[in-house]
Amino acid sequence: MRLEFLRYFACAAAALLLDSALFLLLLQFGAGTAPAAAVGFLAGLAFMYWFSTRLVFHHRRLRSRRLEFAGFALIGLLGLALTEAALLLLIHQLGWAPAKAKFATAGLVFLFNFGLRKAMLFTPTRS
Repeated sequence: MRLEFLRYFACAAAALLLDSALFLLLLQFGAGTAPAAAVGFLAGLAFMYWFSTRLVFHHRRLRSRRLEFAGFALIGLLGLALTEAALLLLIHQLGWAPAKAKFATAGLVFLFNFGLRKAMLFTPTRS
């Protein structure tokens, strides 16, 4: 499991780079913040799914790849909602600096996403 965790971390870091690069590139070409963020998020999600199913996780619970991707994406969206809620709490209620709040939140959401995806999608079914 330790190797899976490290591989997942590496994939997540690469997905974040892709997400951020697309976001910034689209902003440079005049896109609005929301569409640029959505495109970056979706590209990062697709990248993360592709690499997770090829390099990170070796057991797959679901036969349907469509259902598996839907679950993967739903967990990602839950992670995004958790991010938004945590940032609101840490920045606006507790007065944390945005960079400190973002860093703490990123760690929490990374663990949330990994744990839920591993448990719900990428563990062998019990007989």
